[in-house]
Amino acid sequence: MIPAEATRRDVQASRRGGKLLPLLGILLVTGGLILLGWFAYLWFTPAAAPYHYQLIKEGKVDQFPELELSAWPDLTIKKYEVRVAEIDKPLGQATVAQRGNSAPVLIHWENNTSELLVAIDQKPSELSAIASAIQKHAPQDALILSWWDTSRQINLLTGHETLFTSYLGVPQILPAQWQEQSASIRAYETEFWHSNASPQEQDKFQRFSEALLAPAEEGVAQLRALIGSNREAYLLVHVTDLYKLGLMYPDKFGITYQGFPLTGNMHGLINHMKVQLKNNDFDTYTLQSLSDSEIRAFFLTSAEDSNTLLAQLFPFAEKTAPLELEAAQLAYQHGSYWVYNIPKQQIAEKDRQ
Repeated sequence: MIPAEATRRDVQASRRGGKLLPLLGILLVTGGLILLGWFAYLWFTPAAAPYHYQLIKEGKVDQFPELELSAWPDLTIKKYEVRVAEIDKPLGQATVAQRGNSAPVLIHWENNTSELLVAIDQKPSELSAIASAIQKHAPQDALILSWWDTSRQINLLTGHETLFTSYLGVPQILPAQWQEQSASIRAYETEFWHSNASPQEQDKFQRFSEALLAPAEEGVAQLRALIGSNREAYLLVHVTDLYKLGLMYPDKFGITYQGFPLTGNMHGLINHMKVQLKNNDFDTYTLQSLSDSEIRAFFLTSAEDSNTLLAQLFPFAEKTAPLELEAAQLAYQHGSYWVYNIPKQQIAEKDRQ
C-alpha cells in the first residue's frame, strides 16, 4: 500500500509538470515567432547599397567654374565621389545643387567606368545654356514637360513650373552585377535625394513616358492631356532620354549605345557608323557630344522604334527631321537638348472635342 505522503508528493509533482509543459510550449512558440520575425526582417529589409556617396567638396558656384552656373550665385554646390569599399578609385562623381534647405538636385554626373552607372553623363555647359534660354524666352507661366531629372534641374534653375518636381528614380541604370541589389540601391537613392514622390506623380510620369513611346500625333495628344489646362507648354528632351526610355520599355523600344573618340575625321566616323548599322542590323543612329575628344552614338534597333514620338524629336541619320515635325513645333535647340512648343490653341482645340 502506497503511503499517503508519497501520494501527495506525486500529485504535487504532477501538477508542477502539468504547469511546466504549457510554459515550455509557450516559450517554444514565442521563440519560433521571434525567429520567423527575424527572418522576415532580413527578407524584406534590403541590404546596404553596394556603393555610397562621399562628399569631397562644398561651396558656392564660383568654386565650381566648370559647371558654368555663375547666373545662379545663390545655389550651394556639393560634389560627391561614388565609392565602393573594395575599389580604391571612385566609380564616378555626382555634383548636386541646392537652394536653401530644398532637396538636392543632381546637376552633373561624371562616369569613370566603361558602362553607364546610376546616371548618364553629359556636358554641364549645355544645361546652363538651355536653362538660360528658357528663362529668357519662355513665358513665366508656361509649363515645362521633360524627363523627371531634367524637370528638377529646370525647376531649380529657372523657377518655371515643371510637370515633375520629385526624385522618381526610374529607370534604374545599373550594371549587371548590381541588378540583384536593385531594392537596396533604390532605398539608398530615395533617402539620399530626399524623395517625397506621391503615387499621383509616379503615375503621371508613367503616362508621360508612354506618350513618348507612342506615334508622334498620338503621343503629343497624350501630352496635352497631361497638361490639364489651356496654357502654353514646352516639351524639353535630351538625347539621353532615348536610352532611358529603352531601359523602361526594353520590349517596346530597342536602343543601344557606343562611345567613339573624336579624331577630326568626320567622314571616317560616318563610315564607321554605317558599318555598325550593317553589321548589327541596326536601323539608324544619332549622336551625343560628350567632350572635344569623345562622342557617343545611340543606335535604334528597328524601324518601329524610329516612329515613336521621342525618336521623331531628334535628328537620326537618314530618318527623322525635327523641323518637319507637324505635331509640335521646334522652338529651340542647343547641343543635345531640343525644345518643342505645344501651342495653346492646339490644346484648346482638343479640349473642345
